[in-house]
Amino acid sequence: MSQPEIYTPENLSHVHNRLELLAPAKNADYGIEAIRHGADAVYIGGPAFGARATAGNSVEDIARLCTYAHQYHAQVFVALNTILMDNELADAEKLIWQLYEAGADALIVQDMGVLQLNLPPIALHASTQMDNRSPEKVAFLEQVGFSQVVLARELGLSQIRDVAAHTNMQLEFFIHGALCVAYSGLCNLSHSFSNRSANRGECSQMCRLPGNLKTRQGDVLAQNEHLLSLKDNNQTENLEALIDAGIRSFKIEGRLKDLSYVKNVTAHYRQKLDAIMARRPEFKASSHGRCEHTFIPDPEKTFNRGSTDYFVNERSQGIKDFRSPKYIGEEVGKVVSIGKDFIQVSSIHEFNNGDGLAFFPANFAMAKQSDDKLQGLRVNRAEGLKLHILQVPKDLKVGMTLYRNHNQAFEALLSKESSKRIIGVDLRLSDTEDGLALTLTDIYGLSATVNLTVEKTPATDVDKTLQNTRTQLGKLGSTDFVARSISIDTAQAWFLPASVLNGLRRDGVAALEAARVQGYVRPLPWKHNQDAVYPVKHLSYLGNVANEKAKDFYQRHGVIEIQDTYEKNGVTEDVPLMITKHCLRFNFNLCPKEVPGIKADPMVLEIGNDVLKLVFDCPKCEMMVVGENRQVRGQKHL
Repeated sequence: MSQPEIYTPENLSHVHNRLELLAPAKNADYGIEAIRHGADAVYIGGPAFGARATAGNSVEDIARLCTYAHQYHAQVFVALNTILMDNELADAEKLIWQLYEAGADALIVQDMGVLQLNLPPIALHASTQMDNRSPEKVAFLEQVGFSQVVLARELGLSQIRDVAAHTNMQLEFFIHGALCVAYSGLCNLSHSFSNRSANRGECSQMCRLPGNLKTRQGDVLAQNEHLLSLKDNNQTENLEALIDAGIRSFKIEGRLKDLSYVKNVTAHYRQKLDAIMARRPEFKASSHGRCEHTFIPDPEKTFNRGSTDYFVNERSQGIKDFRSPKYIGEEVGKVVSIGKDFIQVSSIHEFNNGDGLAFFPANFAMAKQSDDKLQGLRVNRAEGLKLHILQVPKDLKVGMTLYRNHNQAFEALLSKESSKRIIGVDLRLSDTEDGLALTLTDIYGLSATVNLTVEKTPATDVDKTLQNTRTQLGKLGSTDFVARSISIDTAQAWFLPASVLNGLRRDGVAALEAARVQGYVRPLPWKHNQDAVYPVKHLSYLGNVANEKAKDFYQRHGVIEIQDTYEKNGVTEDVPLMITKHCLRFNFNLCPKEVPGIKADPMVLEIGNDVLKLVFDCPKCEMMVVGENRQVRGQKHL
């Protein structure tokens, strides 16, 4: 097999000014809509080995998505980002080749064993599951062949700048969506309690459950609150700061979210990035075409748990909402009176038939089940601020705050065709020996020419003929193109029937579409430096080494001691099941760094009947959730 051309960091300076909006694709149709609404790239799960086990797709569907994306020089990344067992490696290798042949542009990888397989010439991206926080780790990933790296969500601007100074890779960062409370790749809570591994795409989201926070002496600090459940990420206000820090790929979380979320959030960030690029022309979008949306994007109107910019601007109290892990919605008013089948609301908002509203009962903090906390109702008929309800909830009282978590009018807009992607073209009509030629050239320099053999008849009304010719050639409304200019460079004005001009235009559009697809070039892999040295010599179970090829990879790169991944159930003692920058001491104003003289008492977290120890590494500002491997305990009792 001949060796493909290899990109090296030195010849990639031309792409460092390109900004990439990266959107999630639950399936091919969602991916197509994401691109239509402004995504420069989408990421999607394949049939297996993706970190969202319930969001898998066939190779055929991925091929269909790639065909659509490449029309706009947008890219498709396939998530193959779980850790792999030895008996899965052969199937993974086969699948990777199938994905490459389907047109995939890159693989998002967690397991280093993948690098030891016989790979096609496909670009590799380092998954956030690799826990990419340090400049040394990121520099190593570049040396072994990764061209893009998904940084840890917990990094601040100064840390991102530090990483950017040590690599030529494209830096990718999550800007929107759900936040894992733990460092990605360093959470084994789900596996321990349910045998569903987050590193295998099966996280049970135990962190979203309610619990009690106590001191080791039994003093209750919080009861029945969602203490490990964070607000959702929203970096709208930090986009330009992230660009200046070195981020070039802006990632939206949400491969399990619905289509309205994908459309709305993608359009929101498309418009924000476009506004930045309009002010700063040194930056360009990494795909082709501008978007025309039929709605005003608003992330508050689709699923979110509230908004936080997490640690981008350092630590703050605003990252959590312990009340509920559900979509509460935007605050829309207060109840002022209640009738038998209606409520009267004080609000500045307009309500619609079918709106979904939510509220917290007065005694929600004492509810025993998480579902008892946030309650909802559906608006049957809205008459201004008088909202007719089929059954008014018994816990709804005058004075309570209402939140809207389903905006029927907004959802109706998004259920229709809500965006179009437009590419500017210049058209030129010229003479040939036996007829005419039409050349279409898009704003990116891609061009196509079609010829028409026709008998040329001089026009009797020159001005009218020229106007009709321009009108017919400019009818591009049903295509992805819009005419910037139309030049008629013929010896004189020729009379041509509208049907002839329309046929010539259609042929020209088809030829340009083909030229654009043909002009797309997939990214190439980077060279794997076999002499690169991994930053550490010892890997614990947190290194997530699950197969012999991964072990061989690390040994080749200088690692001396390697422990099996937690999923192999070789860890029997109490260990950190989760490592997080989210700190409950800080949240309850018990941080010794923040409150002088405070006593740093140990804590425990009760979730159901289980008790987990909380250990605080104050020098690192990290919290560890410590417990046993219940899978091992269960095996002992068999």
